[in-house]
Amino acid sequence: MWESICLTLMATAGNNIGKVLQKKGTVILPRLSFKLKVIRAYVLNKLWIIGFLMDICGAVLMLRALSQAPVSVIQPVSGCGLAILCVFSHFYLKEVMNALDWVGIALAGAGTIGVGIGGDKQNGSTVSLFHLPLLGISVALLFALLNTWLRIYKSRRQEQELMHSEVIEEIIYGLESGILFGMASVISKMGFMFSEEGFSKIMVPICISISICCSATGFVYQTRGLKHGRAIVVSTCAAVASIITGVLAGMLALGEHMPSSPVARVALSLGWILITLGVILLVSSARLMALLPRPLRRHLRRSNLENHTLRRSGSARIKDPGPSAVIHASTLHHLITSPSKEKA
Repeated sequence: MWESICLTLMATAGNNIGKVLQKKGTVILPRLSFKLKVIRAYVLNKLWIIGFLMDICGAVLMLRALSQAPVSVIQPVSGCGLAILCVFSHFYLKEVMNALDWVGIALAGAGTIGVGIGGDKQNGSTVSLFHLPLLGISVALLFALLNTWLRIYKSRRQEQELMHSEVIEEIIYGLESGILFGMASVISKMGFMFSEEGFSKIMVPICISISICCSATGFVYQTRGLKHGRAIVVSTCAAVASIITGVLAGMLALGEHMPSSPVARVALSLGWILITLGVILLVSSARLMALLPRPLRRHLRRSNLENHTLRRSGSARIKDPGPSAVIHASTLHHLITSPSKEKA
């Protein structure tokens, strides 16, 4: 189990860090197309190619982890990718992080340990063929309800001639994308389980292909939400919905059960909660910091500024990082999820 968790952490680190490196690499690149000159420019850009390879390796490692462990363990742990990205940006990109960012990282780390302890005692699972149609119908009905709700609010906004999207639209787009991301992991895991239970080996590539389609569709929904809405709302809803979908679908459709030991059961449940809270804190830390009392907010900002000044003065003896290497923590999740016009 711990091996699968480590693979998941490496996979989600590769995905998140790889996307940031690709995003930074595309700053000086033209829009991606099938022209030989453009492709050559991308291939020769070291930052972009490193990010691309990290992203691909992360996807391969994630599939490997899903083949070894329950999706109710893998999907929540994959939510720690933002925490890993924050640590990477803090030490490598010289990014300033506030106190809530560190609290979120600590919660995600503690939650990962809890999931590892509880998941290690988790009972075996088998695909429930009876529950699969029920899962598909439930997801279809949920999307129908969400889309109906979305159309109602859009029509109301158009009637009132409001230019800005309402918060309910941001929530719906975030929930829809998160559900699709969670279902992508469930479907991939389903292919491996079908293969283990004696079904044709072709089920694995079929399920992986369907999983890729779900992820791509989820990205489209997330892009729609980020285009007109606030990244903090869309990203938070997507992250939480992805974790909850992976856990519920894994238990209902893939036959994954809670551990029989009370201690392991509490550890697993607590791990799910801590990871979810950690992800929410990391996505919304900047907004939450603004809600703190002014004296406490000033003290935390002063401490962060002093630490950042010390780190910059120490690192300046070795290498002075350019201003383009600094990314603020509140923009990290928006950076890795926002659509890039330079990258397909």
